[in-house]
This record gives sequence, C-alpha cells and structure tokens, in this order.
Amino acid sequence: MADLELHLRDIIKHMGDDPDRDGLKKTLQRVIQALSDLTSGYNENLDEVINGAIFESPNTDMVVLRHIEFYSMCEHHMLPFFGTCSIAYFPRGKVLGLSKLARVVDHFAHRLQIQETLTVQIGEAIGHYLNTRDVAVTIDAQHMCLMMRGVNKQSSVTTTSSFMGVFKEHDTVRGEFLQHLHTWSAR
Repeated sequence: MADLELHLRDIIKHMGDDPDRDGLKKTLQRVIQALSDLTSGYNENLDEVINGAIFESPNTDMVVLRHIEFYSMCEHHMLPFFGTCSIAYFPRGKVLGLSKLARVVDHFAHRLQIQETLTVQIGEAIGHYLNTRDVAVTIDAQHMCLMMRGVNKQSSVTTTSSFMGVFKEHDTVRGEFLQHLHTWSAR
C-alpha cells in the first residue's frame, strides 16, 4: 500500500496540486480504501460467496430476479459504470438463494471490467452452480467514461445481454423473459 500511496501522491502532483494541502491530506488513504472496495471481487472466492445456498426444488418454471443494482469500474478508463442486472434461469432440480444471485453480480462487478464481459461472467457462473445452460442475463448501465469525458453523453444507457440454452434457442422463451422485464418497468 505504501507504493500505491507514493504513486497517488505523484499523480496528484502531476495534475498540478499539492497532496499535502489540508483538503487532500487524507485523500490518498480514502482513494486506496475506495479502490480496495471497488475491486473486492479479486479477493473473493465464488464458492464462499455462494456458501452452499443451492436448494432442491420441484419448480421447473422460469425464475427471474430483476433490477439488481450494481456498480463496477471500466477497465479502459478506471471510471465507474453502474446500473441494474436482471437474471433468469430454469431450475433443473435446484435453485440458488435469491440473495446469492445478487452476490454473484457484485462478485464479478467489483473488478476492473467491461459490461459485455460482466454480463457473460454472471450467466456462466449461475449456469455452473445450477448445472444448467438455461440462463439469461441483461444489464442496463450508465458509464461515466461516456458521461464525464469524450462525447459527454449524459443520458446514454448501454444494454448488454447473454442468452444461453433455451433463452438463446427459442425466441418465445427469450421473449417471455424480456416481457417480464418490461412488465415490471411499466408499473
């Protein structure tokens, strides 16, 4: 951490400010803590995150958890992106605890990341733990790199999806999932 603090001091000096002035005295430690929080997914074990919360279930119908809030860091600019993730899957004899779905999202989001990869990682992890390919994930997010720099587009939203198994193979199944998302949004 001492090396990181030295590098951050150099960055602040390079930008033209004094890292020792009153307003910045504790900034280095706060930035280090913030970066640690924002990238905590590197230090987690997904098995420990799931923590055995896989339960037998006779349900064979679609399970959908919508609008899971998340934040992440763009690997291209190290600026935040944030939004919501929605997940669907067909149980094949077992279900995952609902809070664990949200924890899977956070596990992968708390890394330097691009939204496209994040979407796929979430779907693949859920499919792995539930032993199914029948998983769908959509993410809607706003990217600070689009909003604060470059093109400065304040209202842009990026949508990505990952459809596997029946969600990819059958338009009606995929449509049912997407309809669930739109029905909820219309309320």
